[in-house]
Amino acid sequence: MLLKDKLKGRRLVLASASPRRRQILAEAGLPFALAAPYETQEVWPAELPADQVAAYLAALKSDAYPEPLAEGDILLTADTTVVLGGDRGNGGNGGDGPGENGEVLGKPRDEAEAIKMLESLSGRAHKVITGVMLRTRDSRETFSAQSTVWFRRLTREEIEHYVDTFRPMDKAGAYGIQEWIGLVGIERIEGSFHNVMGLPIQMIYTKLSARL
Repeated sequence: MLLKDKLKGRRLVLASASPRRRQILAEAGLPFALAAPYETQEVWPAELPADQVAAYLAALKSDAYPEPLAEGDILLTADTTVVLGGDRGNGGNGGDGPGENGEVLGKPRDEAEAIKMLESLSGRAHKVITGVMLRTRDSRETFSAQSTVWFRRLTREEIEHYVDTFRPMDKAGAYGIQEWIGLVGIERIEGSFHNVMGLPIQMIYTKLSARL
């Protein structure tokens, strides 16, 4: 039985303001309800390893959801982080590859920070991690997906053009893989493309299918 049929009689609730996550769920053919906006303070403990931040924030968003879940409701929350540097290299990259103790790049506060982030990603590999929580009245499951992205070396002109034109202040690491900079700047990825967009739909589809 297809997942869309298994979901009949249930309500998959997406608690996210991201249009990309809505697009991915819709393209996967999954019926869902969109939660009303609510506030979550996206902070994490300083000692938390960088590769655990996304899952931590996904759980934080789930716990902050203000409405009680009804019988049959499945609440989906997610958070995507970009991790640069760390102890574990990417295979001969001299330690410049993404690792568990690397720097977490969130959403830039302004154009200057967006440019700085993209300059730090230019010519290097980084890790994109999306944490997901699926929660019902009686259960909760948290998991994450990881992809590695390689940027070619970008010029300052290219970076400024992208930031000025696409205004990526709502995106972790200051870029969207589906936008211009992804088309012209990304050499390759290892892992799920949709994870880099913000939702590891194959993993979500598989886990939902297994539990219904």
